Amino acid sequence: MIRTDAPVLLEISDLHASVDDLPILKGVNLTIRAGEIHAVMGRNGSGKSTLSKVLAGHPAYTVTAGTMRYRGTDLLGLDPEDRARIGVFLGFQYPVEIPGVSNLEFLRVATNARRTAQGQEELDTFAFEDLVQERLGVVQMDPAFLERSVNEGFSGGEKKRNEILQMALLEPVVAILDETDSGLDIDALRIVAGGVNHLASPDNATLLITHYQRLLDLITPDYVHVMASGRLLRSGGKELALELERTGYDWVDQELARLEADSGRQPVEVG
Repeated sequence: MIRTDAPVLLEISDLHASVDDLPILKGVNLTIRAGEIHAVMGRNGSGKSTLSKVLAGHPAYTVTAGTMRYRGTDLLGLDPEDRARIGVFLGFQYPVEIPGVSNLEFLRVATNARRTAQGQEELDTFAFEDLVQERLGVVQMDPAFLERSVNEGFSGGEKKRNEILQMALLEPVVAILDETDSGLDIDALRIVAGGVNHLASPDNATLLITHYQRLLDLITPDYVHVMASGRLLRSGGKELALELERTGYDWVDQELARLEADSGRQPVEVG
């Protein structure tokens, strides 16, 4: 059951953002409360991944108007690493390889930075290894991957499992997962989705960005939002995703045409 009295964890108001002076987000409004799972769906080029990057603080994107507040704190005033430390997590669509950096050490340093920000003591090498062995079970990941460089030689599914392992260790308050299901076979999708479900709690929230109903068959959202031309056109419950599966996005063009007529401006689809 959705709790309307749950605390607001993330509040986005009239958010506009651009890249290279080209407007992409054009007035996004979204409120996410503790315990909720939100899904943002839409065609390619609708602005979904841009929203995730702007929330995480990607330097290529410029916020030109609006606000983003995390538990009352203005995210615009925080660097990306500070956003991560206070509990905002971004799971990448295309996790990068970092040759020469031990995956185990990378995870340990990140975990201790998050713990320090929470006022907790850092874990020494032995305590962290115990913790990471426990959390490996969440994503059914072979411990041998800890000894490799970060994501180096990992398959697509292994990279996504490593992202969810990071999430399990960092215990974010707001997790933003940008097309975590892309490139996954059925088994990897089931494992990754199971990890996300395992980590969901009444005290945190998840924002899923996805194209496909198949992810939402495994992770049930409380709210589904349809994005087009840099704005959220329609919001609803999980039934909205099922409707999209049946009818597609043809109605989006009609809605954008109506908005164009109302505003007198031509909407632009941007990648």
